[in-house]
Amino acid sequence: MIARRALLPLLAAGLALPATADVPKRVVPAIGAPAPAFEVEDSDGRTVSLASLRGKTIVLEWTNPDCPYVAKHYVSGNMQSLQAEAATRGVVWLTVSSAAPGNVGYLDALEAAALADQRKAKATHFLLDHDGRMLSAFGVPVALTMAVITPDGTLAYHGAIDDRPTAKPEDVAGARNFVRSALDSLARGEMPKPGQTRPYGCVAR
Repeated sequence: MIARRALLPLLAAGLALPATADVPKRVVPAIGAPAPAFEVEDSDGRTVSLASLRGKTIVLEWTNPDCPYVAKHYVSGNMQSLQAEAATRGVVWLTVSSAAPGNVGYLDALEAAALADQRKAKATHFLLDHDGRMLSAFGVPVALTMAVITPDGTLAYHGAIDDRPTAKPEDVAGARNFVRSALDSLARGEMPKPGQTRPYGCVAR
């Protein structure tokens, strides 16, 4: 069992944060513009880059194993179901951990693999963004931020997973899932609406 420490959840990027959280405001790349390039190792030691995935729709999911908002979607099975559904569409799902060594939520490669197995996750890769470059490039303020990239490398969606910013698993039912909606829109040849929402979650780094 991976030891975890309690942390103070952050409801949304725009809310005032306690000084101990020390989460900077970040600039989100423009929706409809090229997504930031990245090249990051996954939990199996393989290098995954935006360039290598060109031609595929990509979902990015920032995670923090100590976050109750993240736990909501895994305990309920919502995240695993969404990951599996995306896979049937040929979508590449990248779970990303950007916590730095020594920080809350940090995972090394073995811990990341164990966590994915424990969650019965269906992600394509579990990326270890330990230096935070990917987090900064995508303007991610909190874990549970989601992003969707089109096959030609355009950033199509950035924000919350759904419209229920709570940590209650029972609130998954009836919520509008923005990621599913974005994938549906892209499948119809349309850009998602909304293309950007306010993410909710916990400290990502």
